[in-house]
Amino acid sequence: MPKHAHSPTLTKHHKIALAGVATLGAAALAFSAVPSSAETIASGTPETAAKAAYGTAQLKDVTGKVTDQLALQNVKVEAIAAKKKPASAHQLHVAHVKKAHAAHAAKLHTAHVKHVHAAHAKHVAAVKQAAAKRAAQQAASRSAQRPQIQQVAAKTYANNLDGWIRQALDIMNAKGIPGSYSGLHRNIMRESSGNPNAINNWDINAINGIPSKGLLQVIPPTFATYHVSGTSWNIYDPVANITAAANYAAHRYGTIDNVNSAY
Repeated sequence: MPKHAHSPTLTKHHKIALAGVATLGAAALAFSAVPSSAETIASGTPETAAKAAYGTAQLKDVTGKVTDQLALQNVKVEAIAAKKKPASAHQLHVAHVKKAHAAHAAKLHTAHVKHVHAAHAKHVAAVKQAAAKRAAQQAASRSAQRPQIQQVAAKTYANNLDGWIRQALDIMNAKGIPGSYSGLHRNIMRESSGNPNAINNWDINAINGIPSKGLLQVIPPTFATYHVSGTSWNIYDPVANITAAANYAAHRYGTIDNVNSAY
C-alpha cells in the first residue's frame, strides 16, 4: 500500500481562500446546470437566447473573479510568510545582542572586581612598606643614640687631680657654670697643692671655727650654699669641692678664671 502523505497544516488565510473558492465554485456549477436548455434557447425566442448569452457571460466573469481572488489570496499568504521570516531573524538578532551585552557586562564587572582587589592589595602593601620603613628608621635612630648614651655612661675619670678637674668641668658645663681647666688647676695648686684633704687651721676662718677645706679651700657655709646638685655633700670630695668653689666664684667674680688670689 502506498504510504499516506503528510497533509500540510492549513493556516487561517488558507482556510479563508478555500472557503471563497468553494462558494464561487458552487455558483459556477449553478450556472453550468442549464446547458441542456441551450438548444432550446437557440431555437426559442430572441429573449430566451439573450438570457442564455447573459448566463454564459456571467459564468466567465465568475471564473475570472475566482482566478483573481485565488491569485490575491496566494499573494497575501506569501506576504504573511515573508513577514514572519524577518520577524524571526530580528528576534534572533535581539537575542544575540542581549547575550553579547550580558557577556560584555559580566566581563566589565569581573575586570572591575579584579581592579578593586588589585588596588586594595597595592594599598595594603604600601601601608606595610611604609610601616616597615618607619620601624627601620626608628630602629636606626635608637641605634645611633644608644652609642652616645653608652659613651656618656661609660665615661670614666682618673682618680687624680687631672681626672677630678675634668669630671668637675663636665658637671659645670651641664649646669652652666663657667670655668676652664687652666683656671681651676692654677687656683687648686695655689690653695692646696692638689691635696683634697688639705685644711687651714691658722687663718681667720679657722679662728672663727670654720676652717677652709679641700682642693680649693672652701669653708663649710660657702660649700653648703653653693653646693652643686648631683655631687657629694662631703666637703673633702674633690669633685664636689671644685664645683662648689667654681659656682661661688661665678656668682662673685664671674668665673673661677678671674680668681688669682685668696677669694
